[in-house]
Amino acid sequence: MSDRNDGTPLEERAPAKVNLLLHINHRRDDGLHDLESLVVFTAFGDRVRLSPSADPGLVRTGPFAGDLPDDPRDDLSLRAATRMSESFGNGQGVRISLEKNIPVAAGIGGGSSDSAAVLRGLCRLWGVDRHDPRVIEIAASLGADVPMCLYGRPAFVTGVGDKLTPISHEPELHILLVNPNEALSTAAVFGALEGPGRRTERLCGTFQSGDRSVFLQTLRTSRNDLTPPALQLCPAVGVVLGALEQAQGCELARMSGSGATCFAIFPNAAMCQDAADRIFQAHPDWWVCPTRTASVS
Repeated sequence: MSDRNDGTPLEERAPAKVNLLLHINHRRDDGLHDLESLVVFTAFGDRVRLSPSADPGLVRTGPFAGDLPDDPRDDLSLRAATRMSESFGNGQGVRISLEKNIPVAAGIGGGSSDSAAVLRGLCRLWGVDRHDPRVIEIAASLGADVPMCLYGRPAFVTGVGDKLTPISHEPELHILLVNPNEALSTAAVFGALEGPGRRTERLCGTFQSGDRSVFLQTLRTSRNDLTPPALQLCPAVGVVLGALEQAQGCELARMSGSGATCFAIFPNAAMCQDAADRIFQAHPDWWVCPTRTASVS
């Protein structure tokens, strides 16, 4: 792989991540939670542009740029670039342009996906294999969701989010994302979690069949264990879920991650768009986004 440092900006997608299921099995001695989740990525997301620069830094644009930390040095994207430069950049600087389309603190992996996009982009820019153990180590140091976002493909996730089993035959899903425009702190939601969830049979193998009806049937037997504490902290989540469940054609409605974004799966793009239009008409203060599953190349 050749080093690309000719000054041409390089662009990476930073797709929204959706937890189709999230089971919290127990809290470990180190304070982290052992979990299992099925994650997919969408065509919708943020955009990251990287340019070699003697004046490194971060420029943020997009509808949710104003909700990011005031100090760019607190941004995961810049931290990812700093650690990659220390390990692989030989002192080279990079300027990051982040187009922030994903709501902040929304349970769909915005910050994690942004930093993973920076890692992927810098691997391309500096001729580094993104599967290099050192890159994976940097991803894990940035947050539990970053390694799965670096992978960027459907996966069954276990451990603390660090063990990935690829889902090779996941059907295309038309997904409607809805957020009541309320941020939810992941730490606060986990803090309100009352005890471990009930243990479940490992479902990974069932999702490998590629049969859409089996896929959805298995999803319906699963859950998101963070929904009850999220509802305590943000009752609007329940209103969103009710609106999605009542939408014509909804095959499954659930909260993603630690919320407050919820999703619904529809049979096709037209029904997904129609539900989006109707929900936005009824709740113009909500964030509503119809999309589909799409892996990172």
